[in-house]
Amino acid sequence: MSDEEVVPESNGVSVVELASVDLGVELPGMDGKRLRMRMVTIAPGGVFGPVHDHVGRPGTVYVLEGTITDHREGISTDYGPGLGWPEDRKTLHWLENKGTVPAVEISVDIVGE
Repeated sequence: MSDEEVVPESNGVSVVELASVDLGVELPGMDGKRLRMRMVTIAPGGVFGPVHDHVGRPGTVYVLEGTITDHREGISTDYGPGLGWPEDRKTLHWLENKGTVPAVEISVDIVGE
């Protein structure tokens, strides 16, 4: 993030956990970790922040509806339905919906318990 970039407060976001798997039961060395799938809805004008990283929490995102703008390293990228992006240890970003309809994504990541 650039020092000049001002990130609005998080607002207009709803998150529903759809499924979860205890990875400690499934894979050696994964105690205390789980694979989760969430549906995230960002209202028009909404912001999913604050600026956050994915260190220790890798994942992927797939956009179902609307358009989500991903802000990272001073670059804004729009993702519409059928598109997505990876979130790895190098990811430092925030998201927003600059559109007029809700934006809906499916997020799958590995998290600690």
